Amino acid sequence: MKYADEFRDPIAARAALDAIARVCDQIGATEENPVRIMEICGGHTHAIFRYGLDKLTHPGIEFIHGPGCPVCVLPMSRVDECVQLAEQPNVIFTTFGDAMRVPGTRKSLLQAKADGADIRMVYSPLDALELARRNPDKEVIFFGLGFETTTPSTALSIQQASREGLTNFTVFCNHITVPPPIKALLDDPYMKLDGFVGPGHVSMVIGTHPYDFIADDYGKPIVVAGFEPLDLLQSVLMVLEQIRDGKAVVQNQYARVVPEHGNPVSIAAIDDVYEQRPSFEWRGLGEIDHSGLRIRETYKAFDAEEKFGIGYATGTRSVQEPEGCECGAVMTGRMKPTQCPMFGKGCTPEMPLGALMVSSEGACAAYYQYGGARAVEAAE
Repeated sequence: MKYADEFRDPIAARAALDAIARVCDQIGATEENPVRIMEICGGHTHAIFRYGLDKLTHPGIEFIHGPGCPVCVLPMSRVDECVQLAEQPNVIFTTFGDAMRVPGTRKSLLQAKADGADIRMVYSPLDALELARRNPDKEVIFFGLGFETTTPSTALSIQQASREGLTNFTVFCNHITVPPPIKALLDDPYMKLDGFVGPGHVSMVIGTHPYDFIADDYGKPIVVAGFEPLDLLQSVLMVLEQIRDGKAVVQNQYARVVPEHGNPVSIAAIDDVYEQRPSFEWRGLGEIDHSGLRIRETYKAFDAEEKFGIGYATGTRSVQEPEGCECGAVMTGRMKPTQCPMFGKGCTPEMPLGALMVSSEGACAAYYQYGGARAVEAAE
């Protein structure tokens, strides 16, 4: 498969692993005193486990799984508000599939659908827009969820709805941005991180400069990475080489896809439609200043929070995690998924207790999927 096999070449991978081992030996990284590298993106977490990179790399490397999945960091209160919106009369509530099974305090969207709410899975906000056109007598709400990767498509849909003068289409905006939570983690005195593997898809939109503060202010190297095995191995090697050489800069391993200054069309759409919220709650991290986006006054007619009087428009509330669920600790790198007392017992992909087991990019789902019975045994 052209342009994929090249990044899965076992001979090249072996050479990269040998180079990683040499640099680990040079800097004195050991299993007892490892270099702690956080992969920010949940897609990277799954790639690491899918290809066994955690087993193949030098024992002096410890991968810390960051809060890089928007479904995983969504607080339960926002899930409750989704259900509340979906259960309104005359509403068609639309969402991406991986948000359907995330549990709230009362029920998930999937359970609400089973109870009679008109909830439909879509692949794009444009699908929701088409539903609004075809159902002028219904209120169509799109669950706007995701990092900078999905934010432009929602913004473009709102712009299109505005041009068409649609009055029955709104967005429940839960779009969030990557740099603020990284800063929150770096400011956490209990977090020990030596470097970062930066997100690839997010960086396609925003470029590499939003991460400058990681190197400039905190002295930590970060390498924006692709998703194939050799992408990740090369990125880890680049982080280690910076540590060895006493450097801390932003490097772009994924230059074949990620432009330095991002995608100007996407950035323009985001800036036109959204503004920063003063703060937004992240599951496991709490309220983080300027980390969420809300719809600007110009497009207020398409803001479900304003139209239906819900969420931050009326003062959203924080909700405690289910008893025994350690999603917050896993997302902040304080424990591995297998250390959660519910892992593989009260929380499985079939019956998830926490968002990290639900999401296709969740760390717990990765451990369960690729560790199988061994992961469950490790939890016992």
